[in-house]
Amino acid sequence: MAREIVLDTETTGFDPKTGDRLVELACLEIESFVPTGRSFHVYIDPCRDMPAEAEKVHGLSADFLRGKPRFEHPDVVEGFLEFIGDAPLIAHNAGFDRGFINWELANCSRAPIPEARWIDTLALAKHRFPGMHNSLDALCKRFKVSLSEREKHGALIDAKLLAAVYLELKGGRERRLELTAEVVASTVHVSSRNDYGPRPRPLAPRSTDSERETHAAFIRDVVKNQELWAKFGL
Repeated sequence: MAREIVLDTETTGFDPKTGDRLVELACLEIESFVPTGRSFHVYIDPCRDMPAEAEKVHGLSADFLRGKPRFEHPDVVEGFLEFIGDAPLIAHNAGFDRGFINWELANCSRAPIPEARWIDTLALAKHRFPGMHNSLDALCKRFKVSLSEREKHGALIDAKLLAAVYLELKGGRERRLELTAEVVASTVHVSSRNDYGPRPRPLAPRSTDSERETHAAFIRDVVKNQELWAKFGL
């Protein structure tokens, strides 16, 4: 089964080159498009203020984040790299997440994660639904993925939503039917023979004595060949 990592981040803004930083990082492991239950999730101290516009989106205040581990802490950077391994990374508008993560990795003297490893669900959605709104929220509504658990944007809940959207983008219901068919094919045996035995109690004839006498006369006087009917006692 193919192992992939669905990833999402929350930040203080839009561009790490202007001083914005990661504040939340979540990774969700999937195999053959199905979550395995394994995840990696951390809050990160950006060591700076939190713009009001950003806090309005994700609800993470500077006070809440103060004292959380910094990205360069081994629990964060080492834990993250160990969790993702060499698996492909799936993100919505992947260039945004890749830019922040590679900026933080560079600050830790770590190699960047190459673009070839990233799968951008926004690009997949634009190819499938050209000219339509293809935000994560819009795709959830289009694919009937429930948003009831989410009050604000959060990396972990958005990663869970994105995993469901990614499944739909890669086949959705048809993919589920394929998986179901594989299970059925492996557990159900279809016999090519009709293994029927003789009826233990033969059914009584439903014709009357008069009808059988009329039929016997027809065979004798008209058909004049009783060989076939003799097999049935007529």
